[in-house]
Amino acid sequence: MFETFYKSFSKKVDAAKNKFGRPLTLTEKILYAHLFYENELKDYKHGEDYVNFKPDRVAMQDATAQMALLQFMNAGKKKAAVKSSVHCDHLIQAYKGADIDLPEAEKVNKEVYEFLQSVAAKYGIDYWKPGAGIIHQVVLENYAFPGGMMIGTDSHTPNAGGLTMAAVGVGGADAADVMSGMEWELKMPKIIGVKLNGKLKGFASPKDIILKLAGILTVKGGTYSIIEYFCEGTLSLTATGKSTVCNMGAEVGATTSIFPFDNHTADYLNATGRKDIAALAEQYKEYLKADDEVLNNPEKYYDKVIEIDLDNLSPYVNGPFTPDAASKVSEMAAKVIENNYPDKVEAALIGSCTNSSYQDLGRAANLLEQAVAKNIPLKAELIINPGSILVLETAKRDKIIDTFKNAGAVIMTNACGPCIGQWKRITDDNERKNTIVTTFNRNFAKRADGNPNTYAFIVSPEMAVAYAISGRLSFNPEKDTVKDKYGNDVMLTAPSWDALPKEGFVKCDKGLITPPENGDDITVKIDASSSRLQILKPFAKWDGNDIIEADLLIKTKGKCTTDHISMAGPWLKYRGHLENISDNMLMGAVNAFNNETNKVKNNYTHEYAAVSATAKYYRDNKNGSIVAAEENYGEGSSREHAAMEPRFLGVKAIIAKSFARIHETNLKKQGMLALTFQNKDDYNLVQEGDLISIKGLKDFAPNKELIVTLKHSDGKTDTFKVNHTYNMQQIEWFKAGSALNNLQK
Repeated sequence: MFETFYKSFSKKVDAAKNKFGRPLTLTEKILYAHLFYENELKDYKHGEDYVNFKPDRVAMQDATAQMALLQFMNAGKKKAAVKSSVHCDHLIQAYKGADIDLPEAEKVNKEVYEFLQSVAAKYGIDYWKPGAGIIHQVVLENYAFPGGMMIGTDSHTPNAGGLTMAAVGVGGADAADVMSGMEWELKMPKIIGVKLNGKLKGFASPKDIILKLAGILTVKGGTYSIIEYFCEGTLSLTATGKSTVCNMGAEVGATTSIFPFDNHTADYLNATGRKDIAALAEQYKEYLKADDEVLNNPEKYYDKVIEIDLDNLSPYVNGPFTPDAASKVSEMAAKVIENNYPDKVEAALIGSCTNSSYQDLGRAANLLEQAVAKNIPLKAELIINPGSILVLETAKRDKIIDTFKNAGAVIMTNACGPCIGQWKRITDDNERKNTIVTTFNRNFAKRADGNPNTYAFIVSPEMAVAYAISGRLSFNPEKDTVKDKYGNDVMLTAPSWDALPKEGFVKCDKGLITPPENGDDITVKIDASSSRLQILKPFAKWDGNDIIEADLLIKTKGKCTTDHISMAGPWLKYRGHLENISDNMLMGAVNAFNNETNKVKNNYTHEYAAVSATAKYYRDNKNGSIVAAEENYGEGSSREHAAMEPRFLGVKAIIAKSFARIHETNLKKQGMLALTFQNKDDYNLVQEGDLISIKGLKDFAPNKELIVTLKHSDGKTDTFKVNHTYNMQQIEWFKAGSALNNLQK
């Protein structure tokens, strides 16, 4: 299979270079080698042209897989058209430790796991059992390969970019389309070239590269762009280190991130049992990097170039409440005082898809060994989430896990856990202001533990341990001392650990259940009375009319991520039941008129109620509703529930200053209108109690603006223009009521 792939890959790249008469970036090579229609080869304009691609794989985690597979079942196919996998990593709560938490999850989520396993078996999809590991670590160990293209129903799918794969986070509807054999549509991304010079030193780690970059680009600076790393600095980074950088590229809005193939990539492939792929990639390595002309003149070929000097890179601490609030560790002591951050670090959490590899755990354990040897007790709770069974069992053999346990750490299940709100944290006050540090990728308010006053800071694994040892956010391990149990001042030294286990990864049951050759006789398990699973009904098609006097549902203020639109945590259990999960719609969004959450005014009863309840009233009794929002609406997770819930509850359109890429696509896929204020100041015109009309839909066309009229409660009106990014195919989705409806026409 792979020999055929690389032969075809090289021919397609050569064809593109010959036709365009110019060198190609690595990103362009992979994209042009995956065109769905090979006869549509042309030099597509970055950030403008829509392109149809043919991914090699689809990956889904259990929370998003439910809705993706429910949609796929409606497509009428006998088998997934591309290789696909389901990974049970999101629904496992982190509480007392893996030995207790995993059996409890298997019991509580039994019907969901049985549903996912039955669908996987019926349609030829790999199924990874609960406890097998976090989707992105498992994909890295088993499926990712240089030059490939994958989509995944999780925003951190770009993790596989560390193995030179173009891996893109998408909504479930995109996954259903690709599994149905359809093309996958994407606006041709801009390409941001990040030039890495030098080599990391001291406490600096690969995580610090992306933490620094997040501060440069902000949470939306990478939107509609692919970040491509290049130059000699890439050669010093291990495969899992590069994956960490790619993983968190999602936090700057990037479509994906990617590194060129090198010896570290080959070493990881060899270590994880893929020597054949490593050998082929080595044979075609010139195709798995940017052309020399690009590397010699990067400003000419990348849409933007950013340089980072690894020789002088400091450890970074990002937060709180947003992943782009970047500070050097040397700046934190002053910022603690200036911003009144709680200096005491109460918990340090290591793991998540971002930092749960063998090397990550090894470096953290190495620093802990120092603490033990120097008689320094831990000052904070330490929680570990290994990335996979393979990582866990190898770490056990090499005494890494013993080091953690001897220091008092709790070993949680190989799953996402606290990173996605699946942390049953026991404290004296769930509203108390406090500080935690994590190696995760996101730190939105309430995300980890549900406490809006938990100040979460993102750091590397070694920095998380350093903070657990010191117990202070103001601590700088590069220059500050800590007290041993005798009161002596002691310095920590930067940790080191092998990128890969010297004795190789252990041989173990990884937790994979492969599907049978023929699944025709398998029945998908869904109980009609279930509160967690529900067969999807198609959304209604467009009625052919403009939207006239729909009620303003909410005008959101400030950051409104997919966590705000469709919370995780306890709501994860309803991810397969659209009606039930819709009760959480926009409950975390701040109402601009009263600065409260989940409290909006009903324009007819004049009472304040939950956003979902008010939306139901407008859906059932009036002409539906509309949401107004600020910048980067839908930032964060790929969860399409954040688009399906408003669609289900009668929301006609979202009018925002700007959208996050994945969420905008999710809205389009579900037949929603995703519109942007032509003049962002028009957001200020929206008033409580407004009736909103959107005109021009009968002539809905690419690049053609629509007209919005606000009818205020005092009878006065305001009219302004709104823009959109719909192409003709996406307009057909809107008219049909959803992309899936259009597929079935």
